[in-house]
Parts: sequence; C-alpha cells; structure tokens
Amino acid sequence: MMTTTGDGVDPRARRTTDALLAAAETLFAERSVGEVTVEQIASRAGVAVGSVYNHFGSKAGLHAALVERALETDRRYMDRAYTEGRTPVEQLFAAAEEYLAFYLASPEYFRLLAFPEGAGSYPAGRALAERLAASVEEQNARMVEALRIGIANGTVRAVDPDDVATVLWSAWNGVISLAWRDDPLRRDTRELSRLLRVATDVVAHGLLVS
Repeated sequence: MMTTTGDGVDPRARRTTDALLAAAETLFAERSVGEVTVEQIASRAGVAVGSVYNHFGSKAGLHAALVERALETDRRYMDRAYTEGRTPVEQLFAAAEEYLAFYLASPEYFRLLAFPEGAGSYPAGRALAERLAASVEEQNARMVEALRIGIANGTVRAVDPDDVATVLWSAWNGVISLAWRDDPLRRDTRELSRLLRVATDVVAHGLLVS
C-alpha cells in the first residue's frame, strides 16, 4: 500500500524530485543549462533518466521547477523585511539584509534569479524569463509601496519610487556579485554586508526630507 506525506505526495516521489532538483542545482552551477544533459542530471541524482520526464516532463520543466523553488525561498526571506512597525527606510535596510541572507543561504538560487541565462528561442525559455521578470517586479513593488508610504507621510521626498526600487535592486545585485570574483576585487561576507548598507544608506539619505 502506497503511503503519502501530509501534503498527499508519495515519499518516494518526493525523494526522487528532491534528488533531481539538487542534482540540477549542482550541475547548473558548474555549466550552463544548455550544456547539461538529462542523462547527467539523472546520473548525479542516482535515478533513471525516465524519472526526469516522469516528474518534470523535460529538462526545461526541471529547470523551471528549480527556479520556482528559488523564487519561493527568496520570497520567504523578503517577507521578513516588510513587517509592520518599521518605517519605509527601515524596511529598505531590512530588505538589503534579507537579500544578502538569501544569497548566503542559497547562492545558486540567488544566481538563478539575479543573473538568469538568456531565454533562447524556445517558448518554455521565454515563459520562464517572463516569470522571472514578473517576480522581480513583484518584489520591487514592495519597495515601491514602502517608498510611496514614506512620500505620503512626508518622511521621504518626492521621487519616482519605481526608479528608486530598480536602482536599489540593481545595486544590491552588483554588490553581492563581488563575492564571485577571483581577483583582489573580491569581497567576503562581512564586506558584502557593509557595502550593502552603504549602498542603501546613500540612497536612503538622498530620499529623506531635510
């Protein structure tokens, strides 16, 4: 008799999907998605090649599932930043801290979201690119809302909140990517935290009403 978990999923199926996702995450970190084969993913996961198709439909489906898991993880971290009781500017600083925490806990998930591969010419690739862009807009909308609240209550000067959110998001990605450099410009975790605060502080103080 087949047993299921509390969410109705067969534990064996869950173990297989988790193994495939973990294998894909490792391989996609080493090479581009296009260079990795289904056979390599299955071999790394220790399962039959057919398992990829049975559980995800294709390599593209597996990649999309990995991106969705990354989006869910990112969302959990960012939920901790936008809490009641914080001023709009405090929420921006908290968002920077949680974004770094997300990167430190799941660096490959961060890469998938912050620096995705090109969409390519296939519908699945374009659909995934659109999903990623929508997620960025969703998270940036939270910054936009915080800024609008600050503008409305008079603590933040009148600016274009959409532009400011885009600048902050881009700056954070750029700062965190310094951790990947293999030269004297590389920065460690402590330096990344400090630089993220500097980037946010420069913008935040430029936003405040004098």
